[in-house]
Amino acid sequence: MTTTPERIVIATRESRLAMWQAVHVQGLLQSLYPACQVELMGMTTRGDQILDRPLAKVGGKGLFVKELETALLERSADIAVHSMKDVPMTLEPEFALVAIGPREVPLDAFISNKFARIEDLPPGAVVGTSSLRREAQLRAMYPYLAVTSLRGNLDTRLRKLDEGQYDAIILAAAGLKRLGLAERIRSTLSAESSLPAAGQGALGIEALADRPEVAAWVAPLNDMATAACVRAERAVSRALAGSCEVPLGAYGEYADGTLRLRGLVATPDGTRIARAEHAGPASDPEALGLALVADLRAQGANEILAALG
Repeated sequence: MTTTPERIVIATRESRLAMWQAVHVQGLLQSLYPACQVELMGMTTRGDQILDRPLAKVGGKGLFVKELETALLERSADIAVHSMKDVPMTLEPEFALVAIGPREVPLDAFISNKFARIEDLPPGAVVGTSSLRREAQLRAMYPYLAVTSLRGNLDTRLRKLDEGQYDAIILAAAGLKRLGLAERIRSTLSAESSLPAAGQGALGIEALADRPEVAAWVAPLNDMATAACVRAERAVSRALAGSCEVPLGAYGEYADGTLRLRGLVATPDGTRIARAEHAGPASDPEALGLALVADLRAQGANEILAALG
């Protein structure tokens, strides 16, 4: 029988969105264990410090989790809270994802001070995005737009838009909604026009693999449907060497024990895109992910990935 925790320390990045996520988990744990002292340990990661270059050029997703994982190893923190789309597809063996919470809207959002929809943008309009996945899909559907890189935390990206550096920007809808900025969303891009990243909109909790008591503490926060979707999505991304350097989308939807999984891999300029869809029982999400990968390979994913290499 697992003992009730007396103290839980949560490692988190210090960006406004990361702090919202950590405070959210803190509140849930406090409700579960009213006598427990749940504390936050705010940290600045390399990903937060390097703002002048695209993530793909400086090390990818791991830049946002390394310092938090060090705190876990040193046992100065018990858990780390992450946006699942920032978590590397393969964790070091010392670490485990011990819970994945319910998902916020996983779709991409169109934000603009001048236009209501992406279809309203004129030729040459400047659209900012931090994601090769979004960039590839935008270039494929709207080749007349000028798609450029956009770095910085969410507030910084919105400020750059407001300063007139961009005609529009594309962000994850989840972050805007969580920070009470839903009114900035002019429209939401459908999964057909902008397939989300693996894990987008979901929160993950990481702990040391050799601390089963910590896994037991946070087990009630796990959402089975979301976890199945995210595990399938991550299996796709992992098998195709998914990182910030590969324009890759994977999106699962759960209904009545069945998972519908869609995936794509593309060249950054959007001229070549392999797409596939697979459905099956949610009981083995990784197997479903690998079945989708086989479909993507049949659609030319290997050639696309080879061209990226």
